[in-house]
Amino acid sequence: MAERPGAKSTAGPFWSRGRNLADSEGGDERLSEERRLDTLREYRLLDTDPEVAFDRLTKLVADLFDVPIALISLVDECRQWFKSAHGLDIDQTPRDISFCRHVVADDSPLVVTDTRTDTRFAENPLVVGEPFIRFYAGVPLRAYNGAVLGTLCIIDSEVRAAPSPREMERLEDFAAIIMAEAELRRTAAERDEVRRMLERALDFSTTAIWQLDARTDALRWQGATAELWGADFETALNTGEGFFNRVHPDDRDGVRAVLDEAIASGTPYAKEYRIVHPERGVRWISARGDWDVEVDDVKLTGISIDITEQKSRQENTNLLMRELHHRMRNLFATVSAIISLTRHAATGVDDYVERITSRLDALNRAQNVLLGANFMTGSMHALMREVQAAFPRIRWSGPDLLLPENALVAMALVFNELATNAVKHGALSVADGRVDVNWSQDPDDDADRRFHLTWSESGGTGEVVAPDRTSFGTLLMERSVRNNLGGTIDRRWEAAGLVVKIALPARWHEV
Repeated sequence: MAERPGAKSTAGPFWSRGRNLADSEGGDERLSEERRLDTLREYRLLDTDPEVAFDRLTKLVADLFDVPIALISLVDECRQWFKSAHGLDIDQTPRDISFCRHVVADDSPLVVTDTRTDTRFAENPLVVGEPFIRFYAGVPLRAYNGAVLGTLCIIDSEVRAAPSPREMERLEDFAAIIMAEAELRRTAAERDEVRRMLERALDFSTTAIWQLDARTDALRWQGATAELWGADFETALNTGEGFFNRVHPDDRDGVRAVLDEAIASGTPYAKEYRIVHPERGVRWISARGDWDVEVDDVKLTGISIDITEQKSRQENTNLLMRELHHRMRNLFATVSAIISLTRHAATGVDDYVERITSRLDALNRAQNVLLGANFMTGSMHALMREVQAAFPRIRWSGPDLLLPENALVAMALVFNELATNAVKHGALSVADGRVDVNWSQDPDDDADRRFHLTWSESGGTGEVVAPDRTSFGTLLMERSVRNNLGGTIDRRWEAAGLVVKIALPARWHEV
């Protein structure tokens, strides 16, 4: 038999050429043909190597019917291709001159006792030339869904009588045997494809499948085992004892107790624990398993999933919640102190409400900055934008610094007290007044690095003088700078307006 080509060619003898008949059919017929061709491709038989099982069947059919040629023919778009060709040295012919296409089109057996008297075939190249077909009998090869994929046919170069009904029934039985063999290959190929898909899905999902034999302690693995447990899992984890050697020492007794209970009682197994991965260090694993009592009730089958990232997120969430709880307590303590101290400094109810509202607004500005970041730190520039939104005639410049929550709240209160005082008594009380805020930090190589901030008011109504008493706002600024930030604050009432200089340890990093 000739060698089977791996691809169709447009050159060569007539039996290697053909036109696509499927494209020339009508709408419904074309859809039906497309479904038939899809089914044919499911069997993965086209252009495959010869197989003994099929060749043995065509030889048996040829001997049984005493014909020189027996073919298993599969009809695709533009050719009929022979999976097995007993007595013929070609492996395909064009579809438009094939006898088998009529079986496919009519979905029924075809018998031609003398091709020279049949107008459909009298001028066919296969009749007037090699192999000089005179007799043809073919039956459909019917797929699981009823689609006709091709034929089992017998051919003779001599005119013959039509086969008896019993003989045609036998030919159809052989066709059924051929399709049963093909069906085994199709289902096996689908099974292998599904298995590969599942294996790939397991790899992508970082899930390992395992099975423990409770009698022998043998442990088998599939899936992303190397990623979860280490590249040496095949030798290091082929027994239950090897598995326990990889469990974190602090979790080993707990895992063993849960597993022993599952084995003793036949109940499902479930546990979260840490392992010491040889390449990735300590990892968290979630494992579940159960017994298949219908197949083998001594084998525990389950899955293991890496939950390290989930555990990390959970721990981060818990840490954040504890931090937020701590910050909320600090915030409520600050609000309570402001309310209490403002009450003693206020001259009346309206003055009390105004002062409280202003200071709560300052706290709100600080919280807006924290909420816009990570709740724990905030940007100096972001804070100044909040201050400038409330007091538009404040201009500022300096490097953007990352302030922790307590420093951000302290600076927000300081700026609010200075700005509120400027609105009531200083530069911001008149239309032409303004405030300039500038800050900088000493060089990194300075052993005693300091943060320096200057608040300068200008354009006020005239000479400003120091107040004759210390207000609560002044005390609040002093406490914020000295107690909370560990720095100093110096205020000077110059002719142009109030100048405030603040110096702090340079503990904040630039953004």
